[in-house]
Amino acid sequence: MRTPLVAGNWKMNKTPTQTEVFLAEFLPLVSGRSCEILLIPPFPSLDRAGRVLRETAVRLGAQDLHIEPRGAFTGAVSAEMLVDCGCHYALVGHSERRHVFGETDDLVRRKLGAALAGGLHPILCVGETFAERRAGKTESVLETQLHVGLSGLPARSSANVVVAYEPVWAIGTGETATPEQAETAAAWIRGWLRRNLGASAAEIIRVLYGGSVKPDNAAELLALPNVDGVLVGGASLDPKGFARIVAGARP
Repeated sequence: MRTPLVAGNWKMNKTPTQTEVFLAEFLPLVSGRSCEILLIPPFPSLDRAGRVLRETAVRLGAQDLHIEPRGAFTGAVSAEMLVDCGCHYALVGHSERRHVFGETDDLVRRKLGAALAGGLHPILCVGETFAERRAGKTESVLETQLHVGLSGLPARSSANVVVAYEPVWAIGTGETATPEQAETAAAWIRGWLRRNLGASAAEIIRVLYGGSVKPDNAAELLALPNVDGVLVGGASLDPKGFARIVAGARP
């Protein structure tokens, strides 16, 4: 049985002080939950959040990382730095990194490798645009992103990887994939994992859904057979609302 993972990606929101305020309200609301809870604040808030979360069951993640462990890379952040802040996870290939910052599939692959080498669990984000879906290219887009992103993944590392299906057309738009669309995509991804990485990896790797997840649709999405959790954007900024999403995760 794969443990459900409920992750909140804050994007470029909340200062370190605002992060502390959020945690003071949020943590009592999710005490004793059986799912895995992950908060992903912006870089400046990681160290402070890590200090607060150190004695709790809530995990900490980063929104990005650099491919190199150290060096003359002004503005970049390494896996070692993130781990020292208390991070267990790192997003790689989020659609905003791909489409706003121009990250290629190959760069995403290198970041995934850097995360694993640095002791982090990478969350590989994949998903199609509205134009690609309309053109019937959803599966070919996912095929490419998974094939390149997971290329060379050692079998022993499978348990440390998470895949998040985030249809680009549903991120921050208010549009949400229907449960049928989310399940179809998640099942296809699991089938790809089985064909390409083996049955064991397909059973171990968790597949999340992300894209306008809210308190009123989270429980239905979390109940889908091949959806092992959700990657939440804007709705994770409100402690009460995010706690309601966490409550919708099956044990």
